[in-house]
Amino acid sequence: MEKKVIVAVIGCGCIANAAHIPSYMNNPDVVIKYFCDIIPERAQAAVAQYGCGTAVTDYHEVLADPEVEAVSVCTPNKMHPVIAMDALRAGKHVLCEKPAARTYAEAKEMQKVQHETGKVLNIGVVNRFNTAVNKIHDLIAEGALGEVYHVYVSFRAQRSIPGLGGAFTTKEIAGGGALIDWGVHYLDIVMYCTGDPKPVTVSGQAYCKLGVDMPNYVYEGMWSENTKDLNGTYDVDDSVTGLVRTQTASGVWGPTISLNGAWAQNIGIHEAFIDFLGDKAGIRLNYGGNFTIFGTKDGKLWKDTPEYESVNMFQNEIDSFVRCIRTGEKLPSHIDQVIITARMMQAIYDSSDANEEIKLEW
Repeated sequence: MEKKVIVAVIGCGCIANAAHIPSYMNNPDVVIKYFCDIIPERAQAAVAQYGCGTAVTDYHEVLADPEVEAVSVCTPNKMHPVIAMDALRAGKHVLCEKPAARTYAEAKEMQKVQHETGKVLNIGVVNRFNTAVNKIHDLIAEGALGEVYHVYVSFRAQRSIPGLGGAFTTKEIAGGGALIDWGVHYLDIVMYCTGDPKPVTVSGQAYCKLGVDMPNYVYEGMWSENTKDLNGTYDVDDSVTGLVRTQTASGVWGPTISLNGAWAQNIGIHEAFIDFLGDKAGIRLNYGGNFTIFGTKDGKLWKDTPEYESVNMFQNEIDSFVRCIRTGEKLPSHIDQVIITARMMQAIYDSSDANEEIKLEW
C-alpha cells in the first residue's frame, strides 16, 4: 500500500475549518500532522475537534519536519506569498488559498519560486473543480456557444462588508476589498471557461465609499463579524466596475469581459451570476448553483437547465491536490494558470488609481 501523504494546515480560521480540514479528513490517503495558527486556541481547537495532529503556533516548525510533504496555506492574504515561498523552498508542496497574493508582483515572485523548486503550487480557485463550471468549460470548448464574444460578471450585495475595520478591510493585509475577495472567483471562472485568454487592455474603477464612516455604517449582514473593529482600518474597495479586452493564445481577439461587483451598494438586490454570450447560444451561470443555456432551435427560442450529479468542489480540489503530488499532473489551479487572473485584477486596480486604461504587454 502506498504511503499516506502527510500534510499540515497553516491558518485554522474559517476557510480551513469549512473546507480544507474536512476535505483532508475525508481523504483516505492523507494524514494531518499539524494544525498551525498564531492564535494558539484555534490550533488547539482543531486538534480537539478532529482528533488528530499537533497544535503549533510557528509555521517554521511545520516546515522543518521532513515528514510533512504538503501544506495548505489558509492565512490572511498578506502571509500567502511569505509562507508559500518558504514552504516551497523547504521542499513542501503547497495549496494556497485565493487570492494568490495581495499584488501581481507578489504572485509573480511565488511563480518564480515554484519554477525554481519544482514543487506543486496550486491556488484555491476552487470553482475550477466545480461541476457546473466544468460543464460550461467543456461546452465552450466544444463550440456549443459558437464564438463567445462577451462575458458579463455581476457579484453585488446590499451592505455586506465583512469584518468592518478588521483584516478584510485593511489593504495592507488583504490587498483589496470586493474585487480581490469576491471578484477573484468570478473572474477566474471566466478565464477558465474561456481558455485563459490574456487581458490586453483593462479599464476599471474601484470605490471605497459605504464603509468609510464605520461608526455609522448600517448593514444588512456582516460575515466574519467576529473580526469587526470600528477603531481599525477601512481603506479597500467596497465596489468595482471594469472592462477587459482579451487575446487568445493564437493572437486573435478573445471575449471582452465587463464586471459589476460590490460588497456594499445602496440597491437592495443581490446578484451572483456570470453571462457567457456566444453567437450560437448563451449561458447564465448562477454562482455556486446551476446554469441555463439559451438559444434557438428550428426557428424557435429555447432554453434548458441541465440536471446532473454534482461533486463537492472543495473535496474535489483537495483530492486533486493530493493526487497531483503523486502523479505530477499540472492542475487547472496551478500558479501558471491563476497568475493571469492576478495580473488582470492588478490592472483593474492600477487603472482605477491612474484614472486611465491600462495596456498590458505579454
